[in-house]
Amino acid sequence: MDEQLKELRNLAAKAKNRLTETGIPRVAMVQGKIPEHELSAVYDPMVNLILQGSKSMTIGDRTLHYCPANYFVMSVDLPAVGTVWPAATGEPYLAVALTLQPTLIAALMADLPNSAYAEKTTTKAGNGFSVAAVTPDLMDAWVRMLRLMERPADIPALAPVYEREILYRVLQGPHGAMLRDIATPDSAIGRISLAIQWIRRDFAEPMRVEALAQKANMSVSAFHRHFKAVTAMSPVQYQKRIRLLQARTLLVVGRKSVTRAAFEVGYESPTQFSREYARAFGLSPGRDAEQILSRYAPTVDLGAPTQRPMASYAASN
Repeated sequence: MDEQLKELRNLAAKAKNRLTETGIPRVAMVQGKIPEHELSAVYDPMVNLILQGSKSMTIGDRTLHYCPANYFVMSVDLPAVGTVWPAATGEPYLAVALTLQPTLIAALMADLPNSAYAEKTTTKAGNGFSVAAVTPDLMDAWVRMLRLMERPADIPALAPVYEREILYRVLQGPHGAMLRDIATPDSAIGRISLAIQWIRRDFAEPMRVEALAQKANMSVSAFHRHFKAVTAMSPVQYQKRIRLLQARTLLVVGRKSVTRAAFEVGYESPTQFSREYARAFGLSPGRDAEQILSRYAPTVDLGAPTQRPMASYAASN
């Protein structure tokens, strides 16, 4: 796969250290040292392929490491902390990502016999994220997709074909169960994904887990169990992480005071907010914001309820 990887690196060489659009729907790329605060964000469901360097992703109590020999799949919106490193030879970190669309996965599955993927899955159904080894067939599909950047007139006709091919190769691999669950609303991941959307929409409001479980058509105990299996967090921990990420955006981009940011994201006590913020990010809110502003020019859009890196940085995963 060395030649495939070399071509992919050449095709993605114009990526910047922030979201870089490729002109291909749902495909983005990123390169270089990414500001740490932009790697701590809510990531969209995606297939992510590292071309150069390596990355770790910490989600809840789990940390995954991956490099050009692996690809990463995330099936639901998840708050995560990422760290990237250049290659051992000094070349900058480089990655591409495809944001997942459940309707496209469902349409593909409708065209396939179960035997095309059902027996090849090894990742346990119900998991929301995992890493697997890249195959030559999957790499080939990515090469064809990125070549479209050099022939943009072909994108409308061929990008959907290559996107289906990438999804098909992932369905055939150990992440097949995750993709099937994304496309099945009644699956555990499908129902937890709906609950996640409710939490994200109303993250600043008090949360009643019983109400979420009822909306997801689960008992409270089953809801807790499935939520933790998918996200590696409890519902309360998930909401807390969303609140803290949004507060960080308000502090850095909105230049809000610590007290104002705490109240806007739903905290009743600025003291509790500062304590939990420091536990999550390693510094007090004021010091963290000051350090970020001294190093980076903020680029986050305050119109979104939280940072979404791949919509805004999935390729950095």
